[in-house]
Amino acid sequence: QVQLVESGGGLVQPGGSLRLSCAASGSIFNIYAMGWYRQAPGKQRELVASINRDSGTNYADSVKGRFTISRDNVKNTVYLQMNNLKPEDTAVYYCRRYSSGIVYPSVHDSWGQGTQVTVSS
Repeated sequence: QVQLVESGGGLVQPGGSLRLSCAASGSIFNIYAMGWYRQAPGKQRELVASINRDSGTNYADSVKGRFTISRDNVKNTVYLQMNNLKPEDTAVYYCRRYSSGIVYPSVHDSWGQGTQVTVSS
């Protein structure tokens, strides 16, 4: 049973930066695709960025050029570097482990508990 623990959220001013981390334990890490999602109040959860087994990445249009997803297969951790943050980036950010090496949603995927990111002056 995989466990995903997010960290790194907090309050930041517009234009600032944060780096989120998602540490995985309990299963092999490097064979699975990983993703970061976010959910703002009153809105549906949306994909922010994903990284497959081979470190191929994909981003939502709203974060392209500002956010970078990466993975460290030694530390079993996936990161989300967020730069030039905007108030509309405010949300709870969730880590997702897909059930395969590609980004293909499944009922067998695992989620972390989420970390709050608030962008406000």
